Amino acid sequence: MPRPVCRACLQDGLSLNLYDLIRVGLLVRTGWTAPRNIRWSQIGLDNEFASGRISAGMERDTGWLQIEVAGLNQCLTLQRLPRHYGGGQWYFVCPVTSCLCSAVWMPPGGAMFAARKAWQGVAYRSQLQRPFERALAQGHAMRRRLGGLALAGYGREDPPKPRWMRRRTYERMLELSRRYERLAYRAAGFPT
Repeated sequence: MPRPVCRACLQDGLSLNLYDLIRVGLLVRTGWTAPRNIRWSQIGLDNEFASGRISAGMERDTGWLQIEVAGLNQCLTLQRLPRHYGGGQWYFVCPVTSCLCSAVWMPPGGAMFAARKAWQGVAYRSQLQRPFERALAQGHAMRRRLGGLALAGYGREDPPKPRWMRRRTYERMLELSRRYERLAYRAAGFPT
């Protein structure tokens, strides 16, 4: 039985993942980043639902990230901790709980970015879904990982095997995707 829908869904709001920002080049691990545009859109779709500007400064072990979005102007502290075998890992310092985290969230109705632990009464989308919806989401996620369309649907054409993937792994993932989709369609009352 899914939990009541009176809680806000985190994925419907905004999030900042530190390593995603570094991976796409919006942040540089050493030095200053001039103000750059950032936008949020739904996964797999091109409809933008929010946009803003970020700038950052990352020095040896400390840093900051300035975010301006929808009337919010917030400065987040960054901290680098050494790793056991050398190097270091960057984290946000949550402005509410002071805990270290790699992602900060601003759910719908939120007034600032903070760690997941700081938000009461919020849930991830999977916690609000019924069992067959979760199974269908898992099947679609498997198809996306194979490079196909997430909304291919049961019985449709399978995505081609990616060049870098082994045949056995591809077949295992495809079978798992089909199993999730069959389970979802059966639970929803559709013939399989």
